[in-house]
Amino acid sequence: MRDFQQAAGAAPAKPTIASRLADALRAEILSGELKPGARLNLDRMRDDRAVSVSSLREAVTRLVADGLITVEEQRGYHVAPISLANLAEVTRLRMELEPLALRSAIANGALDWETGVMAALYRLNRTVRLPGDSASLEAWESAHNAYHFALIERCDMPLLMRILRMLIAMNNRYRRIFLDTGHDQRDMIEEHTAIAEAAAGRDAERAAKLLEAHIERTGTTLRKLLTAHLPEAGA
Repeated sequence: MRDFQQAAGAAPAKPTIASRLADALRAEILSGELKPGARLNLDRMRDDRAVSVSSLREAVTRLVADGLITVEEQRGYHVAPISLANLAEVTRLRMELEPLALRSAIANGALDWETGVMAALYRLNRTVRLPGDSASLEAWESAHNAYHFALIERCDMPLLMRILRMLIAMNNRYRRIFLDTGHDQRDMIEEHTAIAEAAAGRDAERAAKLLEAHIERTGTTLRKLLTAHLPEAGA
């Protein structure tokens, strides 16, 4: 429907109150402003944000589907907790599924896909990430997500993309929570460039292996940070 609207010159649909609220809550969860495990009082949130119950429930339901909020009978809604076990599962699933999507994208993508990958790489490599500087952190996160999705968007498997969006969002939360306490000192520019060049060069096996290794290294770094700053997370 979106493609039809664009082809016909129709204006894109405006975001609903629920979608804007979901985006705001997602940002607060990913940044750690809403703490892992925190209980969400919907009545208080409705009053504080001046929104309807239906809009709030729709927004929260979207984030439940994304794995960022949990809901249990008698206990209500909570920000999803973090743990070493959850981080390990998210990392393993990304290592399995993201290279699969990349192989398919390489097979399916045409010149416009290659151009999009290299443009996303250029933007990412030119974006500076400074711990403690919220503007630079947000800019880097946006460029980093755009790069990863540019690589895999032409896998042409909607269900796989839905799963990967959830996994990447969950992974992002771990990284963003610890950006101010320390961040990866690896040569990220070199890693991102190698993956993109292998993908654009249609070397599917090399690109997939580089991506898998990249995800694993990030998971290892996050595990060390999580263990150092939140030992009880492994409980």
